Amino acid sequence: MTRVGAVVLAAGQSARFRAAGGRGATKLVAKLGDKPIVRMAAEAALASKARPVIVVTGHARASVEAALAGLDVEWAHNPQFSSGLASSLRVGLSAMPADVAGAFVLLGDMPWIEARLIDAIIDGFLANEHALAAAPKRGGRRGNPVLLGRGMFDAAMRLEGDEGARRLIGSLGAGELIEVEAPDAGVIVDIDTPTDLVAARQSRSGDP
Repeated sequence: MTRVGAVVLAAGQSARFRAAGGRGATKLVAKLGDKPIVRMAAEAALASKARPVIVVTGHARASVEAALAGLDVEWAHNPQFSSGLASSLRVGLSAMPADVAGAFVLLGDMPWIEARLIDAIIDGFLANEHALAAAPKRGGRRGNPVLLGRGMFDAAMRLEGDEGARRLIGSLGAGELIEVEAPDAGVIVDIDTPTDLVAARQSRSGDP
């Protein structure tokens, strides 16, 4: 059976969060309810059909690992995390087994992603033999997480600095990118600042 893996990017320095007054070494361990943000992202991946789930650590490595204690994830450390997101993406994709058809790229600061959405995107991708990637949409706006097919790995490995897969996804033609309508706004909500965290806590029981 064809499988798709998942990469949870959890290596960033939380620079914007801390510059705006956020406390702690990393925003990823800030809690919504009783769970750290990064744990919510990892648990969504683990509740889906994506396997393996690989967490890329970097800045505040010990804090992130402690926040994910007990979860059935695999670890990949990025010692060059300060160079930007692209280096963490390379580490995560390099850790993927050779038999995966693609890899979900989940951002550790997006706590509202649900397993059912991940599964729907995986199903859409695998059902289309010409697909190179897949992504969710909400209200006409493309969001995260994105699924990069194996055919996109080489291009993704050449990214530099803070560049993610957005440009690669945007360059795909009809039939190459599968888009799945998301059931809520979680695909376009991340935690960049303390204000974002407050808003997320206020909406914890409802649709973000």
